[in-house]
Amino acid sequence: MEFTEWIRGRTDEQLRALVSARPELITPVPAHLEGLASRAGSPSAIARVLDRLDRFTLAVVETLAVQDGPMPKERLRELVAAALADDEAESGARDPKSGTRGTESGTRAAKNGARGTGSGARGKRSGAGDAEPALSAALDRLFELALVFGPDDALDLGPGVRKVLEDPAGLGPRAVDAFRHHAPEQLAEMADEVAPGTEGSGKERLAAVLAQPAALIGSVSPEARGALDQLAWGPPTGRVPNARREVSVASARSPIEELLARGLLAATGEESVTLPREVGLYLRGGRVHRGLLALPPPLEGTARDRKLADRTAAGQAFAFVRSVEELCERWSVEPPGVLRTGGLGVRDLKRTASELDLPEWVAALVVEVAHAAGLIAAGGGVDGEWLPTSGYDLWRVRATADRWVTLAATWLQMDRVPGLVGDRDERDRPLNALHTDLRRSSAPGVRAATLGVLAAAPGLAPARDSVLERLAWEQPRRRGPLREQLTEFALREAEQIGVTGLGALSAHGRALLEGGEPAGVLAPLLPEPVDHVLLQADLTAVAPGPLTSELNRWMTLTADVESKGGATVYRFSESSIRRALDAGHGGEELVSMLSRHSATPVPQALSYLVTDVARRHGRIRVGTASAYIRCDDPALLDQVTADRRSAALRLRRLAPTVIASRSSRAALVDSLRAMGYAPVAESIDGDVIISQLDSRRTEGLAPARAVASPNGLDPEVAVAAVRALRAGDAAHLARREPVDAPGGQVPRGPATATISALQEAIKQGVRVWIGYLDSQGNATSRILEPARMEGGYLTAYDETRAAVHRFALHRITGVAGL
Repeated sequence: MEFTEWIRGRTDEQLRALVSARPELITPVPAHLEGLASRAGSPSAIARVLDRLDRFTLAVVETLAVQDGPMPKERLRELVAAALADDEAESGARDPKSGTRGTESGTRAAKNGARGTGSGARGKRSGAGDAEPALSAALDRLFELALVFGPDDALDLGPGVRKVLEDPAGLGPRAVDAFRHHAPEQLAEMADEVAPGTEGSGKERLAAVLAQPAALIGSVSPEARGALDQLAWGPPTGRVPNARREVSVASARSPIEELLARGLLAATGEESVTLPREVGLYLRGGRVHRGLLALPPPLEGTARDRKLADRTAAGQAFAFVRSVEELCERWSVEPPGVLRTGGLGVRDLKRTASELDLPEWVAALVVEVAHAAGLIAAGGGVDGEWLPTSGYDLWRVRATADRWVTLAATWLQMDRVPGLVGDRDERDRPLNALHTDLRRSSAPGVRAATLGVLAAAPGLAPARDSVLERLAWEQPRRRGPLREQLTEFALREAEQIGVTGLGALSAHGRALLEGGEPAGVLAPLLPEPVDHVLLQADLTAVAPGPLTSELNRWMTLTADVESKGGATVYRFSESSIRRALDAGHGGEELVSMLSRHSATPVPQALSYLVTDVARRHGRIRVGTASAYIRCDDPALLDQVTADRRSAALRLRRLAPTVIASRSSRAALVDSLRAMGYAPVAESIDGDVIISQLDSRRTEGLAPARAVASPNGLDPEVAVAAVRALRAGDAAHLARREPVDAPGGQVPRGPATATISALQEAIKQGVRVWIGYLDSQGNATSRILEPARMEGGYLTAYDETRAAVHRFALHRITGVAGL
């Protein structure tokens, strides 16, 4: 059966399942089913779908791939059952790092072909019943993905699958491919020695004798046999010096030369050899795999109380939201600079971590998530600064649960890896936070897969090695040091963000992963914000819980955080009160706010501190001369000029109430404050300049969103795509000629009515008559079968052109029914 005809014979429901599982096949929608079949057989599409298969399903594909053509389902069941139930295979699975016992079993089976067959039969008796459900489920999955097609008595792989699979099941190439680079004369001489009296070309004769290699293997020395055993279960390649040497059976002096002379090893390069597939299968006793598991390995870890895990995760979620808010507030006042190479400087990251009272890796996570969510971006002057965006102001007024969902969803979907901050790249350059080199395209998939493993074990905190083992079974083609590193990052970052609690997936984390309503699940678990503090006589204030957003911002402005924990302790000081006054608050306003939000009376010492600082605040004013000092009290200016610490400012008295300086206004203000005064800056008009803490903003890019849902296409999109494929295929098979466009006035109407009519036509599956402006602006009539509408374009079968086309929605003048 041809693959294209098999695709054409699938039902609409089966085609919808195919395009939903492999959305890349309809991006864009092919013109007909033949185009869909061709795209499904492309190497990139096959590699992508193979990466999604678990180890057992991939083993089924590999078992079919080692055959030349179609295979009966019964034979496939025998091979799979042998891999699941064979005693030697199980011993190999218990010790995957050591192939000694498995190699010995392969050696025993290879020495006695009958015994190897008996082992397979024994596997069939003990494992066929267990293999049947797993094999049926795997085949159903492979049929759905169009990787396998055909009837049960002739199952075969889709076009191109064998070419994409390199060394399936750890087996090398077939003999005819392994010796394709050898000279014909050399192959003829080798065939004369190992297969005398046979007819055909040297390659054909050698391939024929290697199909039954028992005699050749039996004629080599034990050392040579040991070398074969090392390659039997893969990888099938090895390195030897001068691999292309000319050697005969009589002149062979080493084990490798014995194998080369008999064709049991094929030279594929100057220093590389490979084991032909036929020899490898014989050494394996006819089995394709060993140690195969039909079900994923069980997760091992610590059981957690679900309610406790949820509460712990909620506490982490609240803390993470507050860390992002505090980061943006601090950077709005003192934004760090953007490095010339991009990113955030190491010193700036250390300072940020110290201010947020977080480890550096957590601070890097906060910075990266805030940037990916569009809350901070590069802006400011010529050199650039990292500033909060206008989107931050919209984010901070939302409920805490909604704010967390924004951050957690961004983390789950972003392609940046905060865990790499501090590492070095291939050029030994440090990787800074917010640098473009932190992008890894596989990061979102690893996070989703890791959380998927945690979701499979509710109430369990799996161990790291158990998670890695489970992922290795679920996605065997996606392995490597980077993937393991990304998995570890995902586990610790999920805990820090509040997706997991005590290592177990939380209820709101599960809702986030499954596309539910995480905000509704999280909100009842969050601590209730309080709107008051407890003022104490030692100039401190204790917040008995998390403060409301506005009160938290006001307290951070007016006092310094002394300690964090279940209760946050703030300390008032002259500098913190002056900071609030610099922001435009008055002394009476500060005392009023303290009285309003304190559960205890305002201590006299604190009231005196605020009054005293407010009284002295602004008595001295600094302007631009280069800079000048102005004060209505000449005695105070006398005190300033008499102070030895003012010598570096190079002050000069211009009038009883004015002193000029060569220093800048900002430097003069800072110096006077260091001397114990409380100056304020004034404008050229003599007005006080108020520094607003949240006035600095920049315009950032919109946060990145996932292009497609992890669960596949939207059902309506799949239905529309299949409808377009069926219509295009019908026209392709019938070679239908274009129909004439209707006469009369081209349909015209409002844009909203046009889009609504097209959406209804897609749902109903009916034809419509549209007016369409071509590239020259001329109005034309088209008869369409609409299939899909997204991104400002309509995909439809155009009967007036007899082809599938995409139409820009803004060029459609109107819609009329037929």
